[in-house]
Amino acid sequence: MTVTTYKWTIERYHRAIEAGIFDNQPIELLRGELIVVPPEREPHAYYNTEAADYLRTLLGERVKIRDAKPITLPNDSEPAPDIAIVKPLGEVYLQHHPYPEDIFWVIEFANTTLSKDLGEKKNIYAEAGIAEYWVVNLKTPEVKVFRDLQDKKYTTELTMTTGTISPLAFPDVFVSVQKLMQP
Repeated sequence: MTVTTYKWTIERYHRAIEAGIFDNQPIELLRGELIVVPPEREPHAYYNTEAADYLRTLLGERVKIRDAKPITLPNDSEPAPDIAIVKPLGEVYLQHHPYPEDIFWVIEFANTTLSKDLGEKKNIYAEAGIAEYWVVNLKTPEVKVFRDLQDKKYTTELTMTTGTISPLAFPDVFVSVQKLMQP
């Protein structure tokens, strides 16, 4: 017996959402497959919110911080990263979610989803051309920074537990690693 899975395109996925097929179930589209998003526990929600507020303070009007909102990628993927730091394009986002060229960098907070965030999601973001991707491991705690795309793969991986890091798009901004993972 051969098992065949149905692959969703972004267009069909959007039509299904508009038709109410998913009944407000939290899902993501990753490489044409529907993935149920696990519910957030309190630590994940707390750190995500605190980090988003901190980044809003640091970056101000230069960006739009989107928490758990979809981004549209060319590889039939529409994930909802914990934080997407995007261009402040205003009403353009009434027409579409941010595309890769609109995204400065993406952050995921991992407690139970670490292997997916360091594997499949990292690859999807790299293939889509997202210049920089951070994973905050809430268990360790540490921040993994992926950057320097080459052939649709990140060639640099930094693991940080202290200090500051400047996002590639904003070399004049210094993000405290501790503020991303500590109350």
